[in-house]
Amino acid sequence: MTTPDSSAPPQPAATWPQTLVGAGVLLTGVALAFGAIGISSDAGYGGVGPNFLPWLVSVVLTLCGAWILWEARTGGFRELDAPSGAEHAYWPGFIWVSAGLLLNAALITTLGFILSCTLCYLLAVQGLRRASGQAGVNSPRTWATDFITGAVISAPVFWMFTQFLAINLPGLTNTGWI
Repeated sequence: MTTPDSSAPPQPAATWPQTLVGAGVLLTGVALAFGAIGISSDAGYGGVGPNFLPWLVSVVLTLCGAWILWEARTGGFRELDAPSGAEHAYWPGFIWVSAGLLLNAALITTLGFILSCTLCYLLAVQGLRRASGQAGVNSPRTWATDFITGAVISAPVFWMFTQFLAINLPGLTNTGWI
């Protein structure tokens, strides 16, 4: 009867989630490679074909997935920091962020890109502020600051896509500026 090698690191239960993540990344890379097979390789303007980027992404994901899997199965991530933050999820914050994303998707054709993305930002930041326990989250000043910041972020993105890249995004008016 042989005894197990006591010098080998024990396989804690914490390595299984890491193994699953590695397997998921590896399988995603393989699936992308399978999909890239059907893309034409005829070289376009720049000497590379339309299948170059899908193949590049699939190869990188496959390599990263294999590396994560190897790390997980040989003892887990060795230099992993201890978990920080709350012991349990803050569900109200999750609801605020989810509401922002869902309302953005539902209202983008009605309100236009700028206002729907501003609303998404406003609600997501409110959820994050509440999750971190910031004081004054219900003050009108905080709401106004978050609204203005969301508009300052989303308006240039809208204008960049519509005016400079000629990509149509839903606007509030037909002018292309709002």
